[in-house]
Amino acid sequence: MQAYKKGVRHYDAGEYNLALTQFEKASKGNIDPARLNYYMAESYRQSNRFAEAAPFYQKAIDAKTTEPNAHLYYGYALKSEGRYPDALAQLQQFVTDAPKTTAKATLDKAQREVETLKAINLIAQNKSLITLKNMGGLNSAGAEFAPVVKGDELVFTASRKETQYKNNGQQMLGLYKTKLPSTDETGATTAAGAPEKFSTNIFQGDVNEGTPAFSKDGKTMVFARGNNGKRKGGLDVDLYLSRLGEGNAWSQPIRLPISDSTAWDGSPAFSGDSKTLYFASNRAGGAGGIDLYRTSIDASGRFSRPVNMGRDINTPGDEMFPYVGPDAKLYFASDGHPGLGKLDVFVATRSGGVTRVENMGQPINSPADDFGLIYVDPTKGYLASNRTGGKGDDDIYFFREGPETDTTTTIVEKNTPGAPKTVRYFLAGTVSSNDTPVTPLDSARVRILDDATGEPIAEATTGQAGTFGKYPLQEGKDYTVLAERKGYLTRREPFTMQGKSIPQIFLTKPQTDTTFNVALLLDKGTLNKTFVLENIYYDFDKFNIRPDAAEELDKLVTIMKDNPTLKIELGSHTDAQGTDSYNNKLSQNRAQSAVDYIISKGIDTSRITAKGYGETQLVVKNAKNDEEHQRNRRTEFKILAI
Repeated sequence: MQAYKKGVRHYDAGEYNLALTQFEKASKGNIDPARLNYYMAESYRQSNRFAEAAPFYQKAIDAKTTEPNAHLYYGYALKSEGRYPDALAQLQQFVTDAPKTTAKATLDKAQREVETLKAINLIAQNKSLITLKNMGGLNSAGAEFAPVVKGDELVFTASRKETQYKNNGQQMLGLYKTKLPSTDETGATTAAGAPEKFSTNIFQGDVNEGTPAFSKDGKTMVFARGNNGKRKGGLDVDLYLSRLGEGNAWSQPIRLPISDSTAWDGSPAFSGDSKTLYFASNRAGGAGGIDLYRTSIDASGRFSRPVNMGRDINTPGDEMFPYVGPDAKLYFASDGHPGLGKLDVFVATRSGGVTRVENMGQPINSPADDFGLIYVDPTKGYLASNRTGGKGDDDIYFFREGPETDTTTTIVEKNTPGAPKTVRYFLAGTVSSNDTPVTPLDSARVRILDDATGEPIAEATTGQAGTFGKYPLQEGKDYTVLAERKGYLTRREPFTMQGKSIPQIFLTKPQTDTTFNVALLLDKGTLNKTFVLENIYYDFDKFNIRPDAAEELDKLVTIMKDNPTLKIELGSHTDAQGTDSYNNKLSQNRAQSAVDYIISKGIDTSRITAKGYGETQLVVKNAKNDEEHQRNRRTEFKILAI
């Protein structure tokens, strides 16, 4: 009983690792298992060790614990392990049994998680064509996270101080630096030497320090520092500022007045012009847990009163680690928006007064914590994760957008003679603008449709290199790849797996992965831009729709259905074999005939008009043969509205 009481005292003081030591001793005695196991589970959860917490929640529930949040936190722990069906069952149990005294924010978050888990398969299908690699020698058995680039150095947070943090038993956090690792074309990283302390003027051994942010000129740094426990009534993290002085020495940090002494303030980030500072805080008045805030910085360096980023960004959960990318988009981590695990990385874009938040998908995100994403150029960057397969706690990973150098991967297994060999097929691709030169398009929405059902088998958003994928395909099936982006005409491309299977006789490996790539070019939706409808020809002196023309007009019908706000003028042109008045009438009849055909396919009459141009816009002047005359007999469409 004595060990149990000591454990409770440590737990109440936030010393969770010391509490666990005492609870483990108490487990050998006659202590109520429901109460003891719940304390142990909570000690692990409060120190961010969800995998270790899960079995103790199960033991507490089996022992009939009366703690109302047992199912809630057990559900979160199971989700962090990727055990989605079990997590859904626990969270549904919590929502059903939640007492009336449950905080609204807690219940709202749980209900959002239930909806997320019901749609987890669709979220999991959102995969980007990204190579992700652990930074190896940079990482340790402790925590490394919050990487940021300053010149030719990578500055990051790591648990390497001599003093131990009683919350989780790890060493205290500090700021460290190393030469920016180099990467080859495959994304492999080259070791950059042992990390060293970032600055002795900033390094304070008895507190946690981390998550640095640097101004555009590199001369101002804002970072988070925890107090040492001696400041009564204050919580454990505030924002501090240091400036680079003579001799490249950083000044003694000063606490920023925007910090709230009764709240947790951390993970700062400057905007591209360094006139705005973003940060995370759980101060009063937010949406629930930790929210994102912004503050403006005037010419004299003074910070304005922080403003909450609003409910489009913030949720009843936690939003942290903001970062403004080279594309001026806001990237951040959240456990409140629909995601695969605990913290997922999201990107927010704002257009027409509407903020759109999108999950960055796999492999950036996983069932574990994924956060602190930064770019070093439009296609490469770093992030932190405590996913399975790392070296310890949080590790720093390098990522590169684009396909792997070798799209065929051998899975090493024992090759039993005569055993059947398998092939897995995947689809990936790029979305670009149909310009000269071709430009990759980020933030394009891509859907892969099963032609047999018309239903999407995968959805994705392209990265900065315009890439998407990989998504599994089935042999012998037909698909359609649909790409859309604001300001461009939506485009679809057919893709078939018929005739693409690799015969067994050519397989030399137990399992082979093969990726097919598709390229979609999107046309800009510029007003009055004209597009020629290929292969829509008319017989001499006729305006009826030929079968070959109907096939091409069906493609225009598809374009209009895929772009429901598009309005067009359909123009028809004749050859010069007739009088002007006759050709004007004939071209108007041809245009109207095409319009009538399109309307018959379900397009509203208000979206399309007919215009006959006669022979006023000949492609081949002075045409001498039927082939040249037929080129003049053509149909075009012009964008009137989009």
